[in-house]
Amino acid sequence: MRPGLKQEIDEKLERLARLIAGEGLAGVLISTQANFAWLSAGGSNGIDSSREVGVGTLFVRYDGRKFLLANSIELTRLMTEQLDGQGYEPIDFGWEEEKANPSLIADIARSLVDKDLPLGSDSPFCSSVRVMDKAIARTRYKLTAAEIDRFRLLGREAGAAIGKVARALVPGLSEREVARRAVDSLAAIGADSVVTLVAADGRLRQFRHPTPTDLCWDKTVMIVVCARRGGLIASLTRIVWAGAVPEDIRERTQATAGVTASLLDATKPGASGADLYEVAGRAYRDAGFPGEEHLHHQGGAASYRTRDWVAHPACTERVQDGQAFAWNPSITGSKIEETCIASAAGIEMITTTPGWPAIETDRDPKYLLPDVLSL
Repeated sequence: MRPGLKQEIDEKLERLARLIAGEGLAGVLISTQANFAWLSAGGSNGIDSSREVGVGTLFVRYDGRKFLLANSIELTRLMTEQLDGQGYEPIDFGWEEEKANPSLIADIARSLVDKDLPLGSDSPFCSSVRVMDKAIARTRYKLTAAEIDRFRLLGREAGAAIGKVARALVPGLSEREVARRAVDSLAAIGADSVVTLVAADGRLRQFRHPTPTDLCWDKTVMIVVCARRGGLIASLTRIVWAGAVPEDIRERTQATAGVTASLLDATKPGASGADLYEVAGRAYRDAGFPGEEHLHHQGGAASYRTRDWVAHPACTERVQDGQAFAWNPSITGSKIEETCIASAAGIEMITTTPGWPAIETDRDPKYLLPDVLSL
């Protein structure tokens, strides 16, 4: 077990114990890939990335006992490679049983408790299990000290990797080739890109979520990645231009930086998602681009999902001390996206790219935000 792992996991189990007691549960089932990675401090129950739920379920009982419920294909690997030394008791079953009985996991968990109390879960199994994904997710919003260290390292390495890819681009490359290079650069640091977007030329103005195509870029290209390692996900965007950047794009990027800075200023413990959305809308109006907030979400809290929650007019989630955020304001033709950690002490940017041209915001504290790179 790596140094500090037990302390991190114990803290997370304590949070779950408070949830279990507060909700009057017999225990909680953890099956989603995001929550498995969180509770195991970076482990993975993922096989099929198209599915939210992984191949093994962690069951934390009301009295603190912990079980891994998994079919005979996965149990030994998960115990050996993902949960080694973490004290889980293995419970296996045939994969045929799992396919034939949708409630099998819940039935096994029920057989392991001696109290007539409901079970909680982060995913649906059957009508007798209380689905409480939001409540479980809230237990992981505040990052532990060890998670912050891992997040910083991921952000730093992802920022450097994508910066290197961007600087090496030449006009004529297709969006798919740019995406491949970005994905490969993250693989080289042990990360995978769970979101990879590339926009060439006119597609940058036309689409907010430009999935890569065979279009070859000529004047400008945008790269967007959400890099995942050990479950944590760092998001960033970089834009490059062949030759001199047009004044209109400079102005739009400067304005986008102003919106980003306003959001960063407002991302303080206690602020609600609705508050932050209002801040963004006001910043767009003040910059002379009213209504841009309606064309794309502005981002929000981040950790083991690309966004744990997104700021919007009805969002009641609140910023916690030591929580990660990925803001991504955009004004048609421009975008700025970085991941940061918010605390009572202020904002710490973690995805900056060394040597990348930066916009220094005119406020206190000052933020250095990524400008368009002229190649």
